[in-house]
Amino acid sequence: MITTDILIIGAGPTGLFTVFEAGLLQLKCHLVDALPQPGGQLAELYPKKPIYDIPGYPEVLAGELVDKLMKQIEPFQPGFTLGERAETLERTEDEFFIVTTNKGTQHKAKVVAIAGGLGSFEPRKPEIPGIEKFEDHGVAYMVKDPEQYRGKKVLIAGGGDSALDWSIFLSDIATEVHLVHRRNEFRGALDSVEKVQELKNKGKIRLNTPAEVVEIKGVDSVTSLVVHNHQTDLTKEIAVDAFIPLFGLSPKLGPLSDWGLEIEKNAIKVDHTLDYQTNIPGVYAIGDVNTYPGKLKLILCGFHEATLMCQSAYARIHPGKRYVMKYTTVGGVTGFDGSKKEAPKAVVKTID
Repeated sequence: MITTDILIIGAGPTGLFTVFEAGLLQLKCHLVDALPQPGGQLAELYPKKPIYDIPGYPEVLAGELVDKLMKQIEPFQPGFTLGERAETLERTEDEFFIVTTNKGTQHKAKVVAIAGGLGSFEPRKPEIPGIEKFEDHGVAYMVKDPEQYRGKKVLIAGGGDSALDWSIFLSDIATEVHLVHRRNEFRGALDSVEKVQELKNKGKIRLNTPAEVVEIKGVDSVTSLVVHNHQTDLTKEIAVDAFIPLFGLSPKLGPLSDWGLEIEKNAIKVDHTLDYQTNIPGVYAIGDVNTYPGKLKLILCGFHEATLMCQSAYARIHPGKRYVMKYTTVGGVTGFDGSKKEAPKAVVKTID
């Protein structure tokens, strides 16, 4: 069993920043996320999308923001359980919580912070007969290990950033990369669209638009796909080793909706006047997953909510112990390994 001070459900930007704020209070954090890597939507859906409302950054790419948050929390050595979904919540007699994942991993903490963004993500699957049969046998809805496609023939379907980015990336790994999109226009970043066109001209990406995959062939695994072109009304069969439909992820509260939390329109109601605690004492909800009067679904707001939540969590974990807040510009940042980033010393000038 994994034991920690604060168990954070969701490793998106709000969850990651919670580690920093908790670390300043010398509280240990562990994060659980159904996705295979930290970053939430920023890493999975639009890593190259620019964000303009992060203080101090006139513009920052979503993936770059995740990298900077990960660097910021390094001194506090958080633990991660990735690729597993939080399933059940139970309270122990000594006022701890036990959270168990869909793979049976158990976590014990005094405080649970739900920072699941819009919820757990389920892949949007194309309506192709029998596709479930080939899942994990040539069909994958996200790329977990690019190396597994080395020397393979791969067909990617989709028109967003993920489809474009992975087509570009795999063009140097796979022997063939086919990109199929039902429209001629793509929804991804302009530089990615231009890069795909450039690789198409070089013969490294085979583009088929406006088209879609209508049939999967194979016995034990995928061997070929039937693609229908809407413009010519013709179909063709393409031999492949792997089919990766990237149509985005559908956000759902999932098992969290069975935890006894007060839910309103697929979001968790919290006490916004104090600390973003739910109707279950010791369980908080921060970021896009919560709702309260005047709620704004912004990363900035999630950071603010995480900061206040950690102050409340400290009082719960250390009842009767008073914490004196010190500004990082004065006290610096001390990691759990004893490392310390010193704050600049004040310079005192005397007048003769």
